[in-house]
Amino acid sequence: MTAEEIAEKLGGTVEVAVEGAEAQCAYASDLLSDVMGHAGEGAALVTIQNHLNTIAVCTLVGIEVIVICHARPVPDDMRAAATREGVAIVVTPLCQYAASLALAALPPGVR
Repeated sequence: MTAEEIAEKLGGTVEVAVEGAEAQCAYASDLLSDVMGHAGEGAALVTIQNHLNTIAVCTLVGIEVIVICHARPVPDDMRAAATREGVAIVVTPLCQYAASLALAALPPGVR
């Protein structure tokens, strides 16, 4: 599923577009150490974490799409890092639970 398809499914917007960014599974967590230990490569990360460290973790794990919930704004430094590292960012007004339910067609991203 592309970042654009995810945004449409979640009633959100693509805040950082990356050509070819896709997710084959989904993982919801706000604890970045949990994401490093358990999210699978190719997952869409569903989170409220809207800061620079989120990009670093996604790059480490192999996540190409971040879904930021509750319509939290994307800070400029996070936007720049996402663009540089090739990580798409989708922002949705939904909470993590509702966003995860909407992405239920994707399998869980657990290693």
